[in-house]
Amino acid sequence: MSDLPRTMNDTTDEQWREKLTPEEYAVLRQGGTERPFVGEYTDTETAGTYRCRACGATLFTSKEKFHSHCGWPSFHAPEDAENVTLLEDRSMGMVRTEVRCANCDSHLGHVFRGEGYPTPTDERFCINSISMTLEPADEN
Repeated sequence: MSDLPRTMNDTTDEQWREKLTPEEYAVLRQGGTERPFVGEYTDTETAGTYRCRACGATLFTSKEKFHSHCGWPSFHAPEDAENVTLLEDRSMGMVRTEVRCANCDSHLGHVFRGEGYPTPTDERFCINSISMTLEPADEN
């Protein structure tokens, strides 16, 4: 999606509300979390590219996805580290690392480290399904 602007931080709150459903807005723009085990991509094994639902930027691919059984889609790394921004999150009485889209600054989920999953990075990017769209890979 090379026609995307480098940043969408100048999009107004009113424009986001028009573009997103109330549920998408609550997660992407207000930092909410969808309920576990209800997301569209929690268990999908479709090959393809996961994009930010707000701006279309590439976030993850099915190559990085793994089954963590935590209730949300899990990835061991982003497709490109520059596509996400990691921020310290001290909400809810704990210290976590929030994952945001580097292009539009939308909330995606959190990343957890050192949980012992057999992945190349020992990281689990726990991402809300509602914050992404899946573009299936060409099967040609």
